[in-house]
Amino acid sequence: MVLRRPVIRWLLFSLPLLFLAVFYFFPLSRIIGLSLSQDGGLQTTVLQKLFGSGTYGKILWFSIWQAALSTILTLVFALPGAYVFAKYSFRGKAVFQALMTVPFVMPTVVTAAAFRALLGQNGLVNHWSMSMFGLSEPVIDIDQTIVFFLLAHIFYNYTLVVRMVSSFWSTIDHKVVAAARMLGASPMAAFRTVTLPLLMPAIGSAALLVFTFCFTSFGVILILGGPRFSTLEVEIYRQTVQLFNLPMAATLAIIQLVFNFLLMWLHARLAKRTKVSFFAGDVSNTQSDPESAAKRSFAFFNLSFMILLLATPLIALIIRSFSGEDGFTLLYYTTLFTRDDTSLLMVEPIASVKNSILFGFGAMSIALSLGLLAATFLSDNSGKNIAFWDAVIMLPLATSAVTLGFGYIVALNKPPVNLRDSLLLVPLAHALVAFPFVVRCLLPSLRQIPADLREAATLLGASPFRVWRLIDIPLLRKAILVAAIFAFAISMGEFGASAFVARPHTPTMPVAIFRFLSHPGSLNYGQAMAMSTILMVVTCISFWLAEKLEARLADTRYVK
Repeated sequence: MVLRRPVIRWLLFSLPLLFLAVFYFFPLSRIIGLSLSQDGGLQTTVLQKLFGSGTYGKILWFSIWQAALSTILTLVFALPGAYVFAKYSFRGKAVFQALMTVPFVMPTVVTAAAFRALLGQNGLVNHWSMSMFGLSEPVIDIDQTIVFFLLAHIFYNYTLVVRMVSSFWSTIDHKVVAAARMLGASPMAAFRTVTLPLLMPAIGSAALLVFTFCFTSFGVILILGGPRFSTLEVEIYRQTVQLFNLPMAATLAIIQLVFNFLLMWLHARLAKRTKVSFFAGDVSNTQSDPESAAKRSFAFFNLSFMILLLATPLIALIIRSFSGEDGFTLLYYTTLFTRDDTSLLMVEPIASVKNSILFGFGAMSIALSLGLLAATFLSDNSGKNIAFWDAVIMLPLATSAVTLGFGYIVALNKPPVNLRDSLLLVPLAHALVAFPFVVRCLLPSLRQIPADLREAATLLGASPFRVWRLIDIPLLRKAILVAAIFAFAISMGEFGASAFVARPHTPTMPVAIFRFLSHPGSLNYGQAMAMSTILMVVTCISFWLAEKLEARLADTRYVK
């Protein structure tokens, strides 16, 4: 049995590897090969241009320092919130957790539209302040500045830090801190010498993910930063779509891929040594109401800041979706059910909602099945090169969606993998994006299962599959639920890959939103706001249901 177990684990892991080979490595290799080769040999002119020009070095440096600054600012603002969610219980906590997850899975086009609706030159803040005080110039002028997209990066990643760090923080034994206090340490000294060192794996893991997401920032930089700012991701898009310079785009994609692989490898090593959970539910059993006035004020301040940061852009989005030239209107919502000769879509816009939901369930099923197999393999900390394979699983997060989109067009158009015109390509592409998130949700819970339980079942004659089905799966119900909802929400908000693989008669919601935003006119803008609001509501309901079901599963486990 011991000899067969590694063989079984590798056989199960071969399915996720096959999925990555067909839908990630093969398309990526095809576009890189076609872009860098010329007349059967290596094209060197693009390399000479890349390293001979200072322009691309500046783009790489900007990508690095803006990601580092975004990460630092996110940690500064999010760590106090992580403390509140780790240590305190309060009314509406499940609703807060569901609401604050929405920004992380919103499409970049929606986030950019929300921030412009709130803080742009024609945004609600400037509009109301100019009307109230009779001003002729906008009070806030941050369009196409660093401040604008830094705010958006904090908006995106605040939840990531809060949920990862708070779930880890809540598992730290409070007796260790109490012992330090009994030995004379002040609250600040106990935090600095005891709590902070214990938290560093979670903080480091979250920081690496935030840096990676900001390093590959695309839509936020493109829309809010304007033409003056360009990350590697934006430059890949510009070289591919605007200049059609595939050799340069592919070379930049390789640099980005190598850089991000190193980041993912570091994250995998941290995750292997710790039990840091990615978007886990609330696992603390020592939470209490803030008893002192200072603690209540601290909690109130942080929750208020969270609402101000995360809710106000989304509220501005909702207000804009109901605001017409003459005031309140439902026009933008009713026109989603109609189509005429001037329509930007080949179908009624509301059909994109149905498409996104169907694709979401398909992507969720694929990503959850493959993610469970991959996480089971990676949960063996004694295995060789686990950190390497963990980093390989995370690679889709580190690759330009533009590059992959063109790779699908180039690589998946011939037998035996001719899927370019198939509806299956959309959920498969979405599953590729959601797959690493599913693994990150499941892996910490798998590593927390005591080995004694599996060994006892094996001694009683249970096969490895029976042990996995009767012990691992029941203990993973909560993590599986979170991973499933998260995969569904990721699919609902996925834009980069959908822009290339979605067919004209089956657009997704993010694709429809982008088409509306890319064309002038108040009706198109209003329809984009209405569609964005619907997407936001669907995503929020998904995570709210996840929080409720988590609580019900916990109650059921207690009853049993």
